[in-house]
Amino acid sequence: MSAIAILPARGGSKRIPRKNIRPFVGRPAIGWPIHAARDSGCFSRIVVTTDDEEIAEVARAAGAEVPFLRDAALADDHAGTTEVIRDAVQRLGLGPDAPVCCIYPTAFFVTAEDLRVGYDRLADGADWCLSVGEYRTPIDRAYRRDGARLVARDPAKMPMRSQDLDPAFFDAGQFYWARAATWSDPGARVWDGAAGVILPAERCIDIDTEADWRLAEKMFAVLGLGGGDAVPDPR
Repeated sequence: MSAIAILPARGGSKRIPRKNIRPFVGRPAIGWPIHAARDSGCFSRIVVTTDDEEIAEVARAAGAEVPFLRDAALADDHAGTTEVIRDAVQRLGLGPDAPVCCIYPTAFFVTAEDLRVGYDRLADGADWCLSVGEYRTPIDRAYRRDGARLVARDPAKMPMRSQDLDPAFFDAGQFYWARAATWSDPGARVWDGAAGVILPAERCIDIDTEADWRLAEKMFAVLGLGGGDAVPDPR
């Protein structure tokens, strides 16, 4: 297929230093989503955009290409993912209709099938398609703080039965499909009518802290994941 995968992997991650290439269950972290992207059959190119030579080396060893190093201005704590992917789309000279999938480098639980489903939904006409998880309990009956007290966010919904409330979903933070023209549009917003690929709860672990990392390792063991040959770590 003509789709392009782009993985944004900066070198300056703060909460988990060097997390994008930290070893995770037998291969560098970024090796897992690269492996899924390769297995999906969706992509003619798998590109990593990074500002870091070591990450670039590990990404190439895992089977991706790193055709450029990202500017430092797009690798600080304030650079947004959309800006980074927009920069990569422009550098790669992609045509407006090219399907582009942003895959996060610590998306350990993303599967080839997830990516294929997202591709199909984009092909069916969605502007965006992203990975989502379903909230376990109804957020319509959530509380917020009011000083020392808890008050209902929506008092009218509090007496309702769970089964009478609409399900709600959160961004699972694993991948985002859109066409190159959409990524290139500064006014395009992923939350405006996106399609979703619903992931099971046990695969919705966003890796932001050491606790997240440990939980992901435990869940990998529970799910029996991590088989196959490890990607070599050239360091």
